[in-house]
Amino acid sequence: MIIAGVDNRHSMLEKSLYDSCKSHMELYIENQENGRMILNSVQNGPLVWPTVVEEDVTTMTMRFKLLMQGTELSLQEKKYKLYDEFDKFSFVKGETQYQYYCRFAQLINNMNVINMSMRPVQVNTKFLKSLPPEWSKFVTNVKLARDLHTTNYDQLYSYLEQHEAHENETRLMHERYQDPLAFVANYNHSPS
Repeated sequence: MIIAGVDNRHSMLEKSLYDSCKSHMELYIENQENGRMILNSVQNGPLVWPTVVEEDVTTMTMRFKLLMQGTELSLQEKKYKLYDEFDKFSFVKGETQYQYYCRFAQLINNMNVINMSMRPVQVNTKFLKSLPPEWSKFVTNVKLARDLHTTNYDQLYSYLEQHEAHENETRLMHERYQDPLAFVANYNHSPS
């Protein structure tokens, strides 16, 4: 530049002015379009895009099979767990008939979601057998009035629900009168 006769060349930057110049350059770059990305590239080096290695069909098929095997195992585990829950299902002391029905319905719905099929008579029998002993009279009535092979537990619940008020009254009378003779005497003389 000196030979060409140019006088307006940049002066050499003194080390004491370097930090000031650096911050001015960073501010200038940040205010430009995509400035943050440019500044990041200056400070950290250029962005290296990850490369995707294509796999052959055999490798992909094997991975898919492994994934499906895991799915089948977890599905099988779910089925075992639900069958176990079904086998152990019982009435919980203190729950209402409605709460019992909701728990049972949730269990059956969970089984249906993963396509577990059970015969209606199995489901209905479990629903009735798991009720508490004070319901035995009504369970017997249901068994006589309904065909457990063709009905469903929703219909059984509706039938039993009609008798819940009577069952509650009977249970309260038993609790109030521990002596069976006092219970019968009072029950026969109570106004209708």
